Amino acid sequence: MQTEKVVEHIVTWLKNYAINAKVNGFVVGISGGIDSAVTSTLCAKTGLDVLCIEMPIHQAPSHVTRGQEHITFLKSNYKNVSDVKTDLTPVFEEFKTEVSLEGEQAIVDMALANTRARLRMTTLYYYAGLKKMLVAGTGNKVEDFGVGFYTKYGDGGVDLSPIADLLKSEVYMLAKLLQVPKSILEAAPSDGLFGDARSDEDQIGASYPELEWAMKMVEEHKDEADFFGREKEVFKIYKRLNTSNKHKMNPIPICTIPNNLKQS
Repeated sequence: MQTEKVVEHIVTWLKNYAINAKVNGFVVGISGGIDSAVTSTLCAKTGLDVLCIEMPIHQAPSHVTRGQEHITFLKSNYKNVSDVKTDLTPVFEEFKTEVSLEGEQAIVDMALANTRARLRMTTLYYYAGLKKMLVAGTGNKVEDFGVGFYTKYGDGGVDLSPIADLLKSEVYMLAKLLQVPKSILEAAPSDGLFGDARSDEDQIGASYPELEWAMKMVEEHKDEADFFGREKEVFKIYKRLNTSNKHKMNPIPICTIPNNLKQS
């Protein structure tokens, strides 16, 4: 990949889109992860205003530390970057007092994890509206179009997606060029939605390099019968998630009313 030219292409695309939309810049949620680090840096390179927002909800200390380190890095290198911290833990806890928490624990935990992402989306759009900015998405290609590893109307609710055509390995290539802090480059990818140190691989059952391989195999029209052992297991994981999460990746279904029924 021609990494420098890819960076230039994305930065130009971001700047042109914002100028045409007549907005002031971008809002980015900072998680301490590689995707938000790359996205926020690309936005910063446009020269337009960038607001980085920390939104902890019982966040693992390591995530908070990495996020703050990255924001410090951005502000020291780009004069157009500002930041704000919105602690959503009290909001989340109050929400839990008003809803039912009965049911199978794993299902309740997942519903609450998705609620965290949706509270953060609401916060990003609050500040975006306040400051006339766009919410920049941080999803990569494997997450957004492969396994659907994001929350519908949570981190999937954005105005534009600058890195959604890049595989995770390609995001890392950009990160190194953009001099993203070493602590973020070396950290295991994690969505941080459960308040602990579990990684994306822990949740998915496969690493990003494995998922990229499976994505390529599907594009080449391979079948489960073509593989054995770990490759077969990863292929099945990818296919299962790709199928079950189509509702996130496909347009919302619309019930089309026949013309003859609309006529009185």
